[in-house]
Amino acid sequence: MNANTQTSNSKLASPWVYFLATFVWTWVFWGIAIATGANMEEAGTGIILLVLGVIGPAVTGITFTYLTRDKAGRRDYWQRIISFKRIPAKWYLVIFLFVPVMHGIAALIDDLAGGGGSTWGEVVTNAAKDPLAIITLFMFAALIPFLEELGWRGYVLDRLLERYNALASSLILGTIWSLWHLPMFFIPGSYQAGLGIGTVAFWLFFLAIVPLSIPITWLFNNTKRSTLAAILFHAMVNFTGELILLSSRADHIYNLLWFVAAFAIAAIWGKTLIKK
Repeated sequence: MNANTQTSNSKLASPWVYFLATFVWTWVFWGIAIATGANMEEAGTGIILLVLGVIGPAVTGITFTYLTRDKAGRRDYWQRIISFKRIPAKWYLVIFLFVPVMHGIAALIDDLAGGGGSTWGEVVTNAAKDPLAIITLFMFAALIPFLEELGWRGYVLDRLLERYNALASSLILGTIWSLWHLPMFFIPGSYQAGLGIGTVAFWLFFLAIVPLSIPITWLFNNTKRSTLAAILFHAMVNFTGELILLSSRADHIYNLLWFVAAFAIAAIWGKTLIKK
């Protein structure tokens, strides 16, 4: 554990207290959206409730940092968000190429099997007319990861690593992170609602988030606990999904590839997920 993350003996330091607080915050607002029939595609109350729910991990992450960390730990929390120097150059390659390569492999497999593979997203096809749109898209794609990772990797992953090895911590966090999204399936206009309830896409959404947590912890542990690395990697998942539109089957293959990637990382780097 980093010396700059000293903690009090408060029971608030338990990761399970953090998870409970985060779920209460987020699910209250998303529950209100469900109860009032809010639609995410309509400006107004629905969007406000969505945003208030999304900021839950950040709000609780910052709050618990200040409740349970000493002055050095609080400073460390913010430095890990803004410091580019923590991330070695080769790990930037992982951050920016890992997900596009996964998309490419999924599309190739589907194409070889006679499927549609993939197509370029609208922002790419219109790049000549509006080249700045790609930058705008990345900033938008990074917004939700930024808000989520201030809590998931910025705060609670450290708490889990105090008690469990990196692999177990990743699986716990991935499972909790996956379930956190559940109310969104009941809010019209959300991406999750578009997947349907009980469909193959529904189950793959939940299942694929769990192994996704392993590469993020792998990055985290090899970049001096960089929250920025987690934010950028998470953003690339969203950004690449907008740039490269996979066919239905290729999308299923892509989700399954996260299990392959997680297994490979765990097999090579072990339970610590740290390069020897």
